[in-house]
Amino acid sequence: MKNKKTIYVLLILFFILTSTIIAGYCLLFNHPFQIEKRTYLYIDEDDNIDSVYTKIENRLHASTLRGFHLLSSLSGYAEQIHPGAYQIDASYTTWKTFHRLQHGMQTPVRLTIPSVRTLDKLVKTVSRQIMADSASLSGLLNDSTFCAHLGYNSNTLPALFIPDTYEVYWTITPEQFVERMQKEHKRFWNEERIKKAQHIGFTPVEIVTLASIVEEETIKKAEKPMVAGLYINRLHKGMPLQADPTVKFALQDFTLKRIRHKHLECDSPYNTYKYPGLPPGPIRIPSIDGIESVLNYTRHDYLYMCAKEDFSGYHNFAENMTKHLQNAARYQRELNKRNIH
Repeated sequence: MKNKKTIYVLLILFFILTSTIIAGYCLLFNHPFQIEKRTYLYIDEDDNIDSVYTKIENRLHASTLRGFHLLSSLSGYAEQIHPGAYQIDASYTTWKTFHRLQHGMQTPVRLTIPSVRTLDKLVKTVSRQIMADSASLSGLLNDSTFCAHLGYNSNTLPALFIPDTYEVYWTITPEQFVERMQKEHKRFWNEERIKKAQHIGFTPVEIVTLASIVEEETIKKAEKPMVAGLYINRLHKGMPLQADPTVKFALQDFTLKRIRHKHLECDSPYNTYKYPGLPPGPIRIPSIDGIESVLNYTRHDYLYMCAKEDFSGYHNFAENMTKHLQNAARYQRELNKRNIH
């Protein structure tokens, strides 16, 4: 009889143990996410365990959180939440997902540096792609002491950024972001590119400055080396650039479609009608194509350019003022005809 009781107890314990294992397996190795493709789960610095649960439920459409509750209570995860961007697949189990979150195994995100006109726009775009907010990033880039430490000032700082797409961790700090941009800048400005710049007689910052003007003058990739060659001709001859985009930048009015005499009176070092040579710094963050168009500019004898009267986005080029005035007259007539002021 005693043996039978022992067997019964053992069977009950075995049943309980088996049931617990099965229940635990179902809780931890289930597939709770109702998502059709890989999805990023973003955990912020100020998230607590409840907000993490909410994000898992809403972002990943989790059918149950019981497994997460169990693992959190056993591991003390609530006291050591790691911020980051975690890429989660629909096939991930509760255990695999929790393991990644608990150990901070975040996934790199793609950070795109755009070709934009101002650092403010750059900051807004970047801050939407990483955890750092725009205020902290803007504060760092507007810190004159910090910029000087990098070898830049407020005018030349846009030359630091090379528009491209990079892989970074979402938790990258503003300081780490700038450090990464420095590394990419050094990688871009290799020995070959530096030699090309020196052959033209420019520093990398001056190349970027001219590239920014070229990009504002034309959106046509094939025409950029031509425009670059024209401005290099003017610089080598000691002629003022007389580039309309620099006047727009000086006035901080990028909506101007027609530059008039009153605009040319603007007293700014960026006004290349009033001040010779290159402006103090880039008037935008130019693309790699724009930079390459200056480094590999087209050799020609043109000194003047004017937008084509067909508004195709291309330009008429001229070697002398007489031809240029003829081109300009045709363009002005079209502006008047279309009532563009």
